[in-house]
Amino acid sequence: MSQTNQTVQIDDPTSAQGSAGAAAETAAAPAPLDTLERSRLLVVDGHSMAFRAFYALPAENFSTDTGQHTNAVYGFTAMLINLLRDQKPTHVAVAFDLDTPTFRDTEYSEYKGGRSRTPEEFHGQIDLIIKVLEAMRIPTLSMEGFEADDVLATLAVDAANRGWDVQVVSGDRDVFQLVNDRVTVLYPKQGVTNIPQMDAKAVEEKYFVPPHLYSDLAALVGETADNLPGVPGVGPKTAAKWILKYGGLDGILENLDSIGGKVGGALRENIENVKRNRRLNRLLTDLELPVNLEAMAAQRPDRDTVEDLFDALQFNVLRKRLFDLFGEEEPDVPGQEMAPPEHQVLTDAAELKGWFNGTNQATAAVQVVTRATSGGEEAVGVALVTDTAAIYVPFEELDADAERVVGDWLQDLHAPKVVHDFKAAYKLLSARGFTLAGEVDDTAISGYLIQPDRRSYELADLSQVHLKLTLATSTAAAGGQQALALEEEDVATPAVAAAFAALELSRHFAGQLVERGANQLLAGLELPLSEVLARMELTGISVAVDGLDRLYDDFSATMANTSAEAFRIIGKEINLGSPKQLQAVLFDELALPKTKKIKTGYSTDADALTDLIVKTGHPFLEQLLAHRDASKLRQTVEGLRKSVADDGRIHTTYVQTIAATGRLSSMNPNLQNIPIRSDEGRRIREAFVVGPGYECLMTADYSQIEMRIMAHLSGDEGLIQAFREGEDLHRFVGSSIFHVAPEDVTTAMRSKVKAMSYGLVYGLSSFGLSKQLAISVDEARTLMGDYFDRFGAVRDYLRGIVEQARKDGFTSTIEGRRRYLPDLSSDNRQLREMAERAALNAPIQGSAADIIKKAMLGVDDQLRSRGLVSRMLLQVHDELVLEVAPGEREEVERIVRTEMAGAADLSVPLDVSVGTGTSWHEAAH
Repeated sequence: MSQTNQTVQIDDPTSAQGSAGAAAETAAAPAPLDTLERSRLLVVDGHSMAFRAFYALPAENFSTDTGQHTNAVYGFTAMLINLLRDQKPTHVAVAFDLDTPTFRDTEYSEYKGGRSRTPEEFHGQIDLIIKVLEAMRIPTLSMEGFEADDVLATLAVDAANRGWDVQVVSGDRDVFQLVNDRVTVLYPKQGVTNIPQMDAKAVEEKYFVPPHLYSDLAALVGETADNLPGVPGVGPKTAAKWILKYGGLDGILENLDSIGGKVGGALRENIENVKRNRRLNRLLTDLELPVNLEAMAAQRPDRDTVEDLFDALQFNVLRKRLFDLFGEEEPDVPGQEMAPPEHQVLTDAAELKGWFNGTNQATAAVQVVTRATSGGEEAVGVALVTDTAAIYVPFEELDADAERVVGDWLQDLHAPKVVHDFKAAYKLLSARGFTLAGEVDDTAISGYLIQPDRRSYELADLSQVHLKLTLATSTAAAGGQQALALEEEDVATPAVAAAFAALELSRHFAGQLVERGANQLLAGLELPLSEVLARMELTGISVAVDGLDRLYDDFSATMANTSAEAFRIIGKEINLGSPKQLQAVLFDELALPKTKKIKTGYSTDADALTDLIVKTGHPFLEQLLAHRDASKLRQTVEGLRKSVADDGRIHTTYVQTIAATGRLSSMNPNLQNIPIRSDEGRRIREAFVVGPGYECLMTADYSQIEMRIMAHLSGDEGLIQAFREGEDLHRFVGSSIFHVAPEDVTTAMRSKVKAMSYGLVYGLSSFGLSKQLAISVDEARTLMGDYFDRFGAVRDYLRGIVEQARKDGFTSTIEGRRRYLPDLSSDNRQLREMAERAALNAPIQGSAADIIKKAMLGVDDQLRSRGLVSRMLLQVHDELVLEVAPGEREEVERIVRTEMAGAADLSVPLDVSVGTGTSWHEAAH
């Protein structure tokens, strides 16, 4: 069988019947090796390790933007990469259980009957793991009527008999019976990171019998995980003593009457259970597998498939670890090597002027070279590359005339430039007194518009994927760009190579941008916005440092007070950050109701404790949650204090290439993460103040913009009417679906409607809504059904989005921003459902992102064209923050209202709220 990256499943189990007697002794005498080099088989119990990964990593910390939990997939993949790195197998396979009954279930209906129900968050992750294995070209095997352990055993025995070394990775102790001179077991002790090797000596030291007799021991002792009861009162030591004395279980059966005492009586009373246990726990070793061992040869992963899948799963770190493990791939067909043109180092004004004139305004790629400083990095030179020529310009060797020549070209709007990460280059050059203009492409943004679900748009990554050109990280490149590795003192050559790669990428992307309708988004929206964002980042926002200091002290005091009160309530001091100590207090000492079961006991995460306090109202929980809140807020304030620059302002960094929907992200620090509605969040915003020389801060934001876009796109007359008449949308909707007058819609009703309305935008399921509102799934389903009965056009629109996207392969915003979703047609249910959720929210969230971006361009253009001193400082979700100069407040407000309201032509008005004040909080409205 030539294909090794597919799941193998056999429907006929009869070929392996009669194998119950084929125990691990079959593998006891491996064939001798004729060569010094042995093949090494790594075979993994897929379900066992997936469950271990699931319980090792918190589900709430691992999920995609579409809500698919990925903790089991992530942990399993990370474990597998580590195993491939450390064990260096020549052959690899993974076996999985099926949901159908096995011969063990047929014989004993209670087999594995004590296991708890599979957690909801685990559902679908096995299918995703299989997808990962397919992308890694690792075969997966399953057999109808048998367990994964039987598949593992068959493979292990076959390989050992050929003289191969075999390593079995499983959390099931039954595999210990396979251990011999050729076969070892990697048995995880904790999670999927601590996986020690169990050889014959280790098994015997732990269980007192050699591995080939382990199944006899397990038959006597029993196995709780499999719901196989053992002999009462008989532990491993007693069982081992009998086994060693009589030579195994068969010898024990022949000498039953010789075993005295209470345990002897218990053995005789339970002897049928013991016989059944051994029949069920002995692994079959001669299944007729349709894939031979040779087909399991380790292969290089399918890079393109891994890229696409890891983008969808958002596994950026794992992607790098996997590709680093296998190194760079040799091209299948040797092609013409792409090499940058030879470069010159120019410092003379006349030579520079001649070079610029000689380009005839040809498009040139710009790469800034930086040097690390105590305050970050500074530009020390720039590499410029056209189709035919390349130069490197070291800034520190330029005289005034040469510097003026370079500056004139950099700011020349008619000199077309390609830059990878234009915003970073703009800021670096600005610090040297240069202005960068005339950009026609930013290859990071172009790559993002073409593939918005990628997790990395670094120059090195894009060059490798699209050009097969290898670039290595260099300290000589700005803005996270990459350059060819070279001698450390040579900054020109790697910078020229990086510029050349950007120029080639720009050419490569040009046709795709047009084909995907993204060329206008690039030229008309994203590129001009990057310059606006660069100026906003350079400006920053003024901060009252003493206010932050007071907040830090206040939150520290709250932490001290809440911890002291919590300790008083329970009568002792504990580490409130220790889940283990909290579990002991909550569930043992206070005897509170058990929360969700996790590997280490019972959950103490925020959701679990919030649910617990609703049920019990226990004062310790109140103090614990208050302590946690204060701790998080103090951490936020501490991050802000560290971010204050020498000018007394915080300069966040905006990223245009993270959110696939087009939303901007704020980093270092993340100012979009400051709580908005809590009192503590408002106190933090009080520390952001108007700077010297300015009159006030002004905030402006859209009211319910996503719901307005939903009304526009769906054409639902009821929603459109509500917005046109200026009604409270959620009260209007609540009145409609609960059949009460608007004034009779309670706060609880309105909250449910609001959560559901926004949930629809995010593709929220009835299960997700039930968790969010702490109601039953049936109630959530009824609520959504009532909503759709009243607003049928919304239902039809949401259904139509997915169906149209399935036909087109992508969704589109009002401005034409596309998100390609190939998994809408996947035969894998989990990938398909992830894509469907993405298809639901991309047009609405993406349209909201486009609208605020257009508004920013309009506001910035008007402020600058009218010669106003006022300036934009921040964009936070749907809100803009401006710093207003004296005497300009009324004009700035008119500009803001006009540009924001006119950023899109919708069937409902874009309502803009504006406020002013000396602080961000005071300017709120």
